[in-house]
Amino acid sequence: MPGGRAMQVLAEEGQLLGLLAGLVNARAVLEIGTFTGYSTLCLARALPPEGRVVTCDVTDRWPAIGAPYWRRAGVADRIDLRVADAAETLEKILVEEGPGVFDLVFVDADKVNYRRYYELSIALVRPGGLIVVDNTLFFGRVVDPHAQDPDTEGVRELNAVLRDDDRVELSMLAVADGITLARRLA
Repeated sequence: MPGGRAMQVLAEEGQLLGLLAGLVNARAVLEIGTFTGYSTLCLARALPPEGRVVTCDVTDRWPAIGAPYWRRAGVADRIDLRVADAAETLEKILVEEGPGVFDLVFVDADKVNYRRYYELSIALVRPGGLIVVDNTLFFGRVVDPHAQDPDTEGVRELNAVLRDDDRVELSMLAVADGITLARRLA
């Protein structure tokens, strides 16, 4: 698979995502970047039976790997896979459902668009809700001045925005490749 282990959510991170969903009493979760659907499965399992995970990916190729496991775990009916450009999908949800409709948002997609995803996530998550951003340490490249690739720059840009954003309360965890928790204030 492309990216191999680098793109796959670790088991410990999946467990953390499920715990976080429970802590915010999530009923509606938005996931930006599905890949093979492991994190989707972890989030869906943490929801009550009437809960939903809207998960966005640019292709159905990789999520198709996870779909049989979603069914096997009995949570496929909680998962709504949207295959399209993620930002366009989020904008469409914002128009159709309005702001503040999600309890938790998990951002783990193309790093170049992290800031755009974050701004849309702020609009879509309810006050008191949680935005979880993956890869905020980005293999240590965010502190390497020689790393100037678009993905690293995208993560750096978002980290700076998060640091200065008075709309959220933050905590960065040195777990996996860096996970930042941003709780939306009122």
